[in-house]
Amino acid sequence: MPVSQMKNRIQALHLLDRALSAMTDDEITTLIDALPEDHREALDNVVSAPEDGFVDSAARLLAVRAAATRGRMTGVLEQVATVLSDPCLADCIEQLGDHADNPSEAQLLEVAPGLVERHGLGVVRVMMASSVAGEAAASAMLTHLLKHDDALQLPPVEPVSIPLMPARQADDELRAKRKAAKQAKQAEAAARRAQQAKARHRV
Repeated sequence: MPVSQMKNRIQALHLLDRALSAMTDDEITTLIDALPEDHREALDNVVSAPEDGFVDSAARLLAVRAAATRGRMTGVLEQVATVLSDPCLADCIEQLGDHADNPSEAQLLEVAPGLVERHGLGVVRVMMASSVAGEAAASAMLTHLLKHDDALQLPPVEPVSIPLMPARQADDELRAKRKAAKQAKQAEAAARRAQQAKARHRV
């Protein structure tokens, strides 16, 4: 893959990751609960659910978050986003009609408020970012809206604070051993100097 395509690919996946990460746990849980049964089964398959299924919604949510994080470059992130946003995408396609394949910005903004009302802002963002990752014809326009539109833009990326690890300090025992070794070397050097001095006086 050419460098330019790889760069675009990474940027698209980053946008999708941001869109999914911007959704709260409650939003994702509510969305999953509202999915058709076959969509939930597909989601469970994508995130490698246990053989006996998830014990509760919190366990499924944790698996979805983890699978999306681990699967940024393996396609799993896209699969998760596709399943979660599929009902919203179907609604969007229906609302756009003949313009669904390559809508203009004005056409998409016309249907966006209804989509947000029915599905939620977070899901609409994921749907749009998923289309960008899927290299839709309208990717450039969708990216622009996700970055700059007052109603649809993603929240800013929160800076990640990386704590500085304190300098590793030797424990008391190790410091004592080092001090003793240093003193022994000093004593040995002093003894050698004394012997050399005595030898010079004998000559």
